[in-house]
Amino acid sequence: MGRTGVIIGVVVAVIAVLAMSLIGTYNGLVQMDQDVKAQWAQIDNQLKRRADLIPNLVETVKGFAAQEKEIMAAISDARAKMAGATTPAEAAEADAALTSALGRLLVVVENYPNLKSDATFIRLMDELAGTENRISVARKDYNDVVRAYNVRVRSFPTMLIAPMFGFTQAEYFEVSGEDRETPDVNFGK
Repeated sequence: MGRTGVIIGVVVAVIAVLAMSLIGTYNGLVQMDQDVKAQWAQIDNQLKRRADLIPNLVETVKGFAAQEKEIMAAISDARAKMAGATTPAEAAEADAALTSALGRLLVVVENYPNLKSDATFIRLMDELAGTENRISVARKDYNDVVRAYNVRVRSFPTMLIAPMFGFTQAEYFEVSGEDRETPDVNFGK
């Protein structure tokens, strides 16, 4: 085994190390991509749960507050947008509209003391509060996984490999500016 054999052996070893590194990087990106998708599914699941609770809540409130049609229409529209959302950005926008409409609904509830003591309403509000907490946790978990994935995709040397296999940064589930504001409810119209 001469000098040529040693050189070939070193080249083969370097290629093997690079190939193993490439395979490891690819598999890591696949795992992280699947984690992002799984966490998004959790958000989607909780948003669906909330959307399913809302018609019951609205019907209960309608019995007490029949004249509040504008708020009921806003909730229905926001719920429809939520059902049609296909990306995190669309879901965040629909979520903001739904959160705002629900906030206005809760202000209406304050004007109907009998409603606040109704057992069905209390149960639905408890379910909704629990769902809102689950949504908050799911958003945080999703954004944590997206952050880790995005850091990996943008880090060297992965940033050179990721585009070759179609891995791009994932979208965060961000709260819109409207969702950060307190809803404006005016009963003097």
